[in-house]
Amino acid sequence: MSLITLLITLYLRKSRDAPTCCVILLYLMKLTLKITAANCSVRINWDPVQQHRQRLNTWFSCLPSEERHFGPSFALDSIYVDPVIRESSIEDILRPLSESAFQTQLQTPQCPRSISVSQLFQADPSGKPVRNVILYGTVGTGKSTLIRKLVLDWCNERRADFQLIIPLSCEDLSQVSAPVSLTRLINRKYLHLRDLLPTLSNYSNILFILNSLEWMNLDFRMANTELCSDPNEAMPPPAILVNLLRGYMLPEARVLVTTRPSALKRIPRKYVGRYVEICGFSDTELQKMYFQVRLGHKDADPQETENLAEMLSRNLEHHSQLSAACFLPSYCWLTCATLHLLYYTKPGDPPMTLTGIYTTFLRLNFAGEVLDITHPSKISLMRYVARTVGKLAYEGCLSRRTRFTEDDVGKCFHVELNSEEELNLLNVFRSDAFRFFLTPCLQPGQENLYVFPIPAMQEYLAALYFVLGEHKTAMQRLGKDVSEIISKAGEDVVAVVNVLSKFLPLRIFALFNLLRVVPRLFGRVTGKNRDNIAQTMTVEMFREEDSYNDDVLDQINSSILGVEGPSQLAEGVDAGPEEAFELFPIFMGGLLSLQNRAMLEQLGCSIMNVDAFEITKALKKDLLRRSLQKLPPSELMDFLFFLYEFQNEGFAAGLVSSLRDLDLSTVRMTPLKCTVVNAVMGDTRKPVAEFNLSNCHLDPDAIHTLSPLLRRCQNVNLQMNSLGPNSCREIKDILLHPDCAITNLRLCNNPLTAEGVGFIMEGLASNSSLKNLSLLHTALGDKGAEILADHLGRNQYLEELNLAYNGIHDQAAFRLVEEAERHPTLSRVHLYFNELSDDGLQALKPVGVKVLVSLTEGTDASRHWHLILRELRANVGGWDHARISAHLTLLLRDLQQSRALTTSLWRKARIFRVETEVKRMLGRIQHGTL
Repeated sequence: MSLITLLITLYLRKSRDAPTCCVILLYLMKLTLKITAANCSVRINWDPVQQHRQRLNTWFSCLPSEERHFGPSFALDSIYVDPVIRESSIEDILRPLSESAFQTQLQTPQCPRSISVSQLFQADPSGKPVRNVILYGTVGTGKSTLIRKLVLDWCNERRADFQLIIPLSCEDLSQVSAPVSLTRLINRKYLHLRDLLPTLSNYSNILFILNSLEWMNLDFRMANTELCSDPNEAMPPPAILVNLLRGYMLPEARVLVTTRPSALKRIPRKYVGRYVEICGFSDTELQKMYFQVRLGHKDADPQETENLAEMLSRNLEHHSQLSAACFLPSYCWLTCATLHLLYYTKPGDPPMTLTGIYTTFLRLNFAGEVLDITHPSKISLMRYVARTVGKLAYEGCLSRRTRFTEDDVGKCFHVELNSEEELNLLNVFRSDAFRFFLTPCLQPGQENLYVFPIPAMQEYLAALYFVLGEHKTAMQRLGKDVSEIISKAGEDVVAVVNVLSKFLPLRIFALFNLLRVVPRLFGRVTGKNRDNIAQTMTVEMFREEDSYNDDVLDQINSSILGVEGPSQLAEGVDAGPEEAFELFPIFMGGLLSLQNRAMLEQLGCSIMNVDAFEITKALKKDLLRRSLQKLPPSELMDFLFFLYEFQNEGFAAGLVSSLRDLDLSTVRMTPLKCTVVNAVMGDTRKPVAEFNLSNCHLDPDAIHTLSPLLRRCQNVNLQMNSLGPNSCREIKDILLHPDCAITNLRLCNNPLTAEGVGFIMEGLASNSSLKNLSLLHTALGDKGAEILADHLGRNQYLEELNLAYNGIHDQAAFRLVEEAERHPTLSRVHLYFNELSDDGLQALKPVGVKVLVSLTEGTDASRHWHLILRELRANVGGWDHARISAHLTLLLRDLQQSRALTTSLWRKARIFRVETEVKRMLGRIQHGTL
């Protein structure tokens, strides 16, 4: 600025032109303002607080890998629903537990004094300012998510309560062993704040967020933690937090601490201004709101989303147990993740398994979590759960029970209570995570029983318990301990013996080598245990009493969305013995996959590669023997789903290569099931003799997904699937594929219409494999028959064509039969149950191609009468009974006339037999029993 003033002065002294001086002066002033504005802009852009907002916004907006599976639209701002939080008191916190070891307060908490996040640091009722707030809650209530939302709101300037927010992870701080200063800690994590740190004490409204205090063992005693007010002085991280909470360091700052209930007593009451408990979604309306925003992502079909949300809402209102589970936001997440797997799976998506969803769910809540940081064992929380709750779940699966008494629960938790330390671990688990896994049954009359919040969680934990090898008899546990002791002692003794044997070559010393045999023997016992795991998986997979249940995916769908129509069980009846537990073996297989084992490693539940290899090898032998048996459709679907969960292509290919027939009739083929079947069977190149997909609710997308498998099959049955013209487009592409091996295609009882049959005939034009095509009852009409006649000559390989029950009249039938006579290979055409006149029937009988139009041939019964009646029995369920009765009456008239005209007793007897069969069938149709 001084340089510009000097230039103006010098110019005015030399120049006597006043207007020119004024113009120059104005230009220089404008230039000065631009420079000043640019400098201000640079200072704003380099403001450390603004930069801190941007960095925090980037970090806290980043979706975890668990969320990226469900698409980019699940940003926290778009799916967040505020949980209920209530102000608590020290009396509530210090209230002693009941005398019963497990009679904890597991009911959905009532929140009469609910507050909002903006009220956390408001003055207390006495007017005293609040400096430290502790936000506590059990696992899964949403503490971390609430903190993320708080930070993001501040970053986007939606919360002006604080000048600066500094989040610190207590888990990270617990890993710092060397003394360090507070400013150094902040500088390590937030380098962009380095210029601000020297003046940190000048900020009067700073918020420190200490997340997961249970990771820190704080000591507020003056003798053990010295006072320190200098944020630049190095000391252990626990001492920094103690001084920060005392208010001795940065007394103007505020502190928000999140923790599990077990760590609340680590901070003395006098240093806490307010206790706040997070209660999750204790209101059903909050649950519905969460599901609505979560399911309604941008890639979803709005109508399908609305239907899902409506069904889920109704089930929440009528199924109180599901609503109680969804009190925890984590279980709402699990419910939505499962629905996304069931309804939004698309071909080409990264493979996501049900076991992977449950393992991911537990990793989100328990990854790296230690049950009690003060306990010397440092046992992971999930390992403790697998040993205790997993044992309860496993025993329930064996006895087919889903409800447990207090004694049942107590036995599983008191197995290892041999010391004061183990009892302390149990108390920590009770306060922090017990109600995450077990909750009181809300069915009337059974309030004293415990259940798992979601039934599938019982089967998952049972599978985890068993696969981890926690299921051991007392002899096996003793054998393991003795083996370890002898093995350690044997190493020392053998070393001494080896030295002495050089000086005293006595053969008796060789006996000590037997000590080396003990670990080998125990290894063989362990190998037998792996065989037992494989055998248990096979036995549970092929239980005969479960053979006629719905497949597991439909069972999961029903448990979340409910069952339409009246319940099959009377209210108040214990349904425990009726439980199938078919997910139990599927989860066992899924846990052995490489991806899930990697996630379990992060949870402290390691499955060794050797164990997984041995179990897989033993399992393959058992499953190969069982897979050769004929399985009911729902059990076959479960078997394929098991192989999909296993995520081992070589393992699956070795098993499905023995499957020659695939009967999935009546299985509701959802997009996920189609993806599963194609993923398991699609990699094998062996042809399939028969693929039965009748009455499977197929659509064009399902046909497209299954097309790589369909074109390798010889006999394909797609009847009764409501397939229309769009599905025929997909079938056309299958028929035109050079690798198509289909010889027999049944499309009966589908509304193909004339348009659809046009696509089919386009596919047949260049197809050389198809021999038999059944278009029985496909709404072709005369127009469809004309299209068939127009295109039939373009095919040279078809041998049999079924056009029965299609409303075809005389003229179209004549035209079609004329073209059939010119066809080089077509030998049989079915035209019965069509709208043919008596003259038309007589005219069609003597043609060269065998045309099946009646049960008679002149004065004799048709040689193919059993074929016609067989088709009728197989398809009459979806037909118009009045119309079929009329057709059968006409056929019966033909039989009676033929019997009257013939003079052969043998023919009369044969016609009478057919006549009797038709009368019996007609009577059953009229009474609705066929």
